[in-house]
Amino acid sequence: MHLFHYHLVTSRVREVEARYIGKLGFDLIARHGRIGEDLTSYEPGVSWADLDTLGFKLRLSELELGAVNVVVQPGQWQLPRVDHFGIALDDDEFESTLERAEDADLRVQEHGGRRTFVSTNAGYRLELHPPRDWLDDLLGQAERLRLTELHLRADEPEEKARALAELLDCARDGADVHIGETLVRFVPGGPPGRPELYGELFT
Repeated sequence: MHLFHYHLVTSRVREVEARYIGKLGFDLIARHGRIGEDLTSYEPGVSWADLDTLGFKLRLSELELGAVNVVVQPGQWQLPRVDHFGIALDDDEFESTLERAEDADLRVQEHGGRRTFVSTNAGYRLELHPPRDWLDDLLGQAERLRLTELHLRADEPEEKARALAELLDCARDGADVHIGETLVRFVPGGPPGRPELYGELFT
């Protein structure tokens, strides 16, 4: 089980994107959006100034470093909030997690047979992935950088941690949840609903 992805929502997309690229060393994979009614994507090398001239409206910006994938989406909050986590599971873990979601009467959404979203009823969702070739490529090299810790500010830290631990059947210590090699820590003082990004550690 690996936490390899998280999806942020913020009104400061360009600043947050610049932090991941300039300070943390992430690569820009692509910016996805639309021009008029046409969906389109731009890979690195096209500046924001050029995109503004084209009338490009961003839907999300995708970034990657090692075995970590981060998506930044425009939204209403200056400080980024987490919409969902991406979890890579083996086949048995995937089926067991879906069974626990069904038993808890949680909402499950399939997206084109490629992605499965589960609501936690705690302000955020999980994006569940069974084994896939592209995930093997992303996670398969032991020396690749990984997400070691993810700290999130929340209004009810232990409740948000409990929802995550129970759905994934992971170890929990108070507001700390261990997902494979990653510690997810919910800290107090955050907003209701989606938790707020507070800190990250990569190794």
